[in-house]
Amino acid sequence: MPKLSNARFWTVLGSSLVLIVIVAYLSVTNGTFDLSVLDVCKTLLRIDPLPEHDLVVFEFRLPRLVLGALIGCALGTAGAVIQGVTRNGLADPGILGINAGAGMAVVLFMFLFQGVLSTTSWWSVLSMPLFGLIGGLIATAVIYLFATQNGRLDAQRLILVGIAIASGFGAITMYLSLKMNPRDFEMAVVWLSGSIHSANWKFVVMMLPWFLLVPVIWFRSHILDLFQMERDSVRGLGVSVERETNILLLCSIGLVSASVAVSGSIGFVGLIAPHLARRLIGWQHRQIIPISGVIGMAIVMSGDLIGRSVFAPAELAVGIVISIIGVPYYVYLLMRTKK
Repeated sequence: MPKLSNARFWTVLGSSLVLIVIVAYLSVTNGTFDLSVLDVCKTLLRIDPLPEHDLVVFEFRLPRLVLGALIGCALGTAGAVIQGVTRNGLADPGILGINAGAGMAVVLFMFLFQGVLSTTSWWSVLSMPLFGLIGGLIATAVIYLFATQNGRLDAQRLILVGIAIASGFGAITMYLSLKMNPRDFEMAVVWLSGSIHSANWKFVVMMLPWFLLVPVIWFRSHILDLFQMERDSVRGLGVSVERETNILLLCSIGLVSASVAVSGSIGFVGLIAPHLARRLIGWQHRQIIPISGVIGMAIVMSGDLIGRSVFAPAELAVGIVISIIGVPYYVYLLMRTKK
């Protein structure tokens, strides 16, 4: 059985990576300025490079592609952790209000420094995730405050509290954005829709340190397996439930906050990716976590490709594209839960 499980894991992982390579190929070669594979290879290998090719590949398409992959991996991994900790298949950073809390904090950052804010300055790029982390922690604290009953996290109340928190933080975010000057308001609106069209290498560099949290999560994957039992049973095995829960949630909030800081609120990735991973490979979190990350990468990269190619010359934000897919999927999961 373990051999069969491992074979399925590597098959799913290989298939997902092939899909990612195909999407990457289409993303780099297609657009307003089409490039051939030979043009891209020459540009990457620095063989007779042309300035216009360098601009398209290195300044526009490649950072956008890499950033989309990092965001998808972060959201997919965080979603798997949150669903494992809460034992709720409908839990998701966006649905629980963590995205909204992080987003509100980032918009507050934009509001406080409006008129001098630049998405290309290192100060802004490094400070925004810290604001997002604080907002995500505040949202999580409120969730614990209202969704905990008799010292235990109530899975049913969790969704209701999350929806309320998301609505509240969304209202604050809208109020702050309306108080901005026109230039910063336009930037905030584009960002809130979940867009990576302004991606640059500074955003990529900013995201990379946060991925040090992924090994921390993966080495605790067996704890997530134990969390599928009753909490008293887990304590009986000698596991410090509160400490491990806090560590796992803090790691996932860090990943979500970093993603929200560079792309805005991209919902449903943390919901869909873990569900697909469990249906494809089973319930071992040691395998679910990497597969969720890879599937999340494929979802965000594909959504961005669809948004900028299908609707050309107009461009649809990746967050909107994924929401169009995610809302019906969420309704489907709700219908399944009722049965």
